[in-house]
Amino acid sequence: MAQPPGPAPLPPLVGGRLVVATVALSLATFMNVLDTTIANVALTNIAGDLGVSPSQGTWVITSFGVANAIAVPLTGWLSQRLGPLRLFISSVLLFTLASLLCGLAGSLEVLLACRAFQGAVAGPMIPLSQALLLQSYPKEKAGMAIAFWSMTTVVAPVMGPVLGGWLTDNLSWPWIFYINVPFGLISAWLTWLALRGRESPTRKLPVDFVGLILLVVWVGATQIMLDKGKELDWFASSEIVSLACVAIVAFTFFLIWELTEVRPIVDLTLFRGRNFTVGSIAITLGYAVFFGNVVLIPMWLQRFMGYTATWAGLMTAPVGFFALLLSPVVGRLMDRIDPRVFATVSFLVFAACGFWRSGFSPDVDPRTIAATHLLQGIAMATFFIPLTAIILSGMEPQRVPAASGLYNFMRIMAGSFAASTWTTLWEDGATRHHAYLTESVTAGTAAVGDTLGTIQGLGTSSLQAYAILDQEVTRQAYMLSATNLFQLTGGLFVALIVLIWLAHPRRKPGP
Repeated sequence: MAQPPGPAPLPPLVGGRLVVATVALSLATFMNVLDTTIANVALTNIAGDLGVSPSQGTWVITSFGVANAIAVPLTGWLSQRLGPLRLFISSVLLFTLASLLCGLAGSLEVLLACRAFQGAVAGPMIPLSQALLLQSYPKEKAGMAIAFWSMTTVVAPVMGPVLGGWLTDNLSWPWIFYINVPFGLISAWLTWLALRGRESPTRKLPVDFVGLILLVVWVGATQIMLDKGKELDWFASSEIVSLACVAIVAFTFFLIWELTEVRPIVDLTLFRGRNFTVGSIAITLGYAVFFGNVVLIPMWLQRFMGYTATWAGLMTAPVGFFALLLSPVVGRLMDRIDPRVFATVSFLVFAACGFWRSGFSPDVDPRTIAATHLLQGIAMATFFIPLTAIILSGMEPQRVPAASGLYNFMRIMAGSFAASTWTTLWEDGATRHHAYLTESVTAGTAAVGDTLGTIQGLGTSSLQAYAILDQEVTRQAYMLSATNLFQLTGGLFVALIVLIWLAHPRRKPGP
């Protein structure tokens, strides 16, 4: 039976209305992406204010990321039930409310619940902002629309640590959430003003509730296991063993159900495509390693290098220079140069940054730290665009939304897992190095005796002198552990280059 014709495409916007729509949609995207990094430099302050350990403070990031990842696959179903415009405006307003509640939270438990709510309602914002923007521009100017949209996704992660650090130092950490309130309200109002009357028809579609529940269970159990593993001594704890069993069983049933369901919430048949599989694994693993360092570096700078939140943010800001400068160039050259070449350049630069940082010592100067981030901007400019091109190359247009949702789900989940894993590896490595260092730090050693004598000569007692010495040993141990992770970063990115070249060359797009 022939399918009824779809609704006629909406005419593109012109003039001031197009400008307002572009600003409104880009502002919402900026606000959303900003929240993935703005909390990174405030973790130490949040943990101290709420009376929890710094490693528990990373749950503020992972709770947002996990909820956000789970919500992304639901975007297509929700947009057809509610309409893209209604869903987008509702998501922006709920995100604004969640931001306000995060700032008002007085305990870690309440903050995590609010962050999870914020991540869940943020899920549809990015894919819908892109879709609504493309709908507003003429087809011949689609590239310009994507360029405007992409600029916000590049600038926001750079601004996040800088803005978060300044707000934390000069006001207080809740302001990293309060700042979303006016921007969220402005974005929702301008979007309604520019796009009202352009809602798409809605229709009722069944949702894969079983798949959704299994997804929530295995993802949630895995993340809780990673977050609480160090605190509960990993598999020596029955709670961690139980969470691991729940995650494995739920994941197994999830795979079976999604492969046999008529309308799965996650289309796993996409992995039959070689380029999709290779590209998705590459962007997932690459983003995980990258995001692990994004979380680690500000914590190391603040806890053991004496940096304020503002200065920790400023150290990462140079990454935006080459990212902004080169991203449009990469976009223009994508049709002429194999995207695998760009991805290889990205991974080589990421590896170079990792090996460079592995040579850091406790007296590393700010210019060197900033220089590594300046270089990393080249990697950022050649990371997302080429890998996305590889993932979607040769794919039927009707499968692109599902493919985009799946690889973004994997990428976001990987970032959340990496935040927990990287901080755990850092602290475990520091414990190990502390034990190695203390083996040679004894009172009978001449150098140690001289050091203790110098410290006591400043008016401290013997007990205080030993405490000061232990603080320095701890600082050195965390530095050694961080350099180990930086070296691991370099090695992993070199290994990922091999994976990239398993993909087929991208077929030229049609007219």
